[in-house]
Amino acid sequence: MVRLSPSRLHDSLRGPALGSIGFLNEVMSRYPDAISFAPGAPHPGFADDLDVQRCIDRFLDHLVRYEGHTPEQARLRLYEYGPSRGLINGLISEALRRDQGIDAPPDTVVVTVGAQEAMLLTLRALFRPADGDLLAVANPCFVGITGAAGLLDIPVVGVDETDTGIDLEGLAAACRRARAAGQRIRACYVASDFSNPGGGRMSLECRRQLLKTAEREDLLVLEDNTYGFTAEQGRELPSLKALDTGRRVIHIGTFAKVCFPGARVGYVVADQPLAGQDRLLADELAALKTAVTVNTSPLSQAVIGGMLLEHGGSLAKLSRGKAELYRRNLAQLVNTLDRTLTGRVPPGVGWSRPSGGFFVRMHLPVPADVELLEISAAEYGVLWTPMAQFYLDGRGDSQLRLSCSYLDPDQIETGVQRLATFLDKEIGQ
Repeated sequence: MVRLSPSRLHDSLRGPALGSIGFLNEVMSRYPDAISFAPGAPHPGFADDLDVQRCIDRFLDHLVRYEGHTPEQARLRLYEYGPSRGLINGLISEALRRDQGIDAPPDTVVVTVGAQEAMLLTLRALFRPADGDLLAVANPCFVGITGAAGLLDIPVVGVDETDTGIDLEGLAAACRRARAAGQRIRACYVASDFSNPGGGRMSLECRRQLLKTAEREDLLVLEDNTYGFTAEQGRELPSLKALDTGRRVIHIGTFAKVCFPGARVGYVVADQPLAGQDRLLADELAALKTAVTVNTSPLSQAVIGGMLLEHGGSLAKLSRGKAELYRRNLAQLVNTLDRTLTGRVPPGVGWSRPSGGFFVRMHLPVPADVELLEISAAEYGVLWTPMAQFYLDGRGDSQLRLSCSYLDPDQIETGVQRLATFLDKEIGQ
């Protein structure tokens, strides 16, 4: 019987992100009664009122009434493979224009299997590692983008994330160092609103200056806008893509948080023209998709399309109720931490106070590693996520991430009480 040598398998299989995710899943399964601040998943209660068939029927009616299909043709659209570019591009295009001021014609949109495939396709299309292409990321960074880069052997450079966005001077310095080494920063990945895991939000001025830096350094910006919908009404900031006049921004989105993750539907706006050709980057991504997943499930797209249509084609209306719950949960978490931990926890313990998103970052005076997490779960019944896996440079080992999205207020209250006991007895000693 053949036995494969681990050393002959791809290096990405031994990356810290995959190991950490597997460990977290394993710990959660062993301690099902623990309050878990670990998963950044949507609240399960939103699935209670989901009527998948009603959404599909709404989308089929749209195909017949507004796209000229017969009922039989419309049904076949959902049962066949479908175009690699997608079926709901027009609905996404209109929602982006209406809600975010993003001018993204349907032919610039590719519907993907979640945001993760959008990242993978974009990196595969843009990067030639053998030619010295590097990917810059805000540090700490979402493991999905660094994991995708690892699969493609793309070297990653970390640039610090500040309270107001990515460190622009640090990004420019990274570009200079790359040029001096005969390489170049091809693109920079950022989450402009309430990043995962740091929770930071890029200021309007930083957004504008980042676009100027991208122009000056001749790089592209990969914008992940997963958590922008949680911003308080009236305090929204324009996305980088809405500010983009030079087509420097590739905009990545997902319906996982505003609809439901099981649909596995995301999208990418790639309106960059190819020099000397009558083609866009979106055309190249659609071509690559035929070799990866062929197409995004038409049934899943129909459900998402129907949900959009039921809310007047507006992402903002679709996500409003969910955003209110997540803002409530975030406020509950921060306020409970303030009320419960202030004056009680040992010196060196602190936490962030983000204005949106799913995550609060906590600092400890000791390593927040998997051994400490095991103690927290086994003896105190509370789970969290170590932050070290999100850093590229060895920092973050004394930080942890608390997610509030999956919990109810009473669970948050109980979880913080358990966390306080854990900190007092384990860290205090």
